[in-house]
Amino acid sequence: WLKHHKYLLPHVDELFDQLRGAKYFSKIDLRFGYHQVPIRPEDVPKATFRTRFGHYEFMVMPFGLTNAPATFMTLMDSVLRPYLEKLLLFF
Repeated sequence: WLKHHKYLLPHVDELFDQLRGAKYFSKIDLRFGYHQVPIRPEDVPKATFRTRFGHYEFMVMPFGLTNAPATFMTLMDSVLRPYLEKLLLFF
């Protein structure tokens, strides 16, 4: 019942080729972006965990889920599409 979401990451060598001639560089840490992506209500029970302190459910996408990286990259691709290859590269 788990469907893998595939997102092909660009090759680092290709990204370096695209950076040739660039003058300005910046780094944005999107690590906490994962925690901004809500989990669909019907999928919340699939992201539960239990500790000695109780039973918990993730309401937002945590690290470690099978499809989390691909889902996040697809979201970033759609949000940043107008700027891709013009102003920025991401991976």
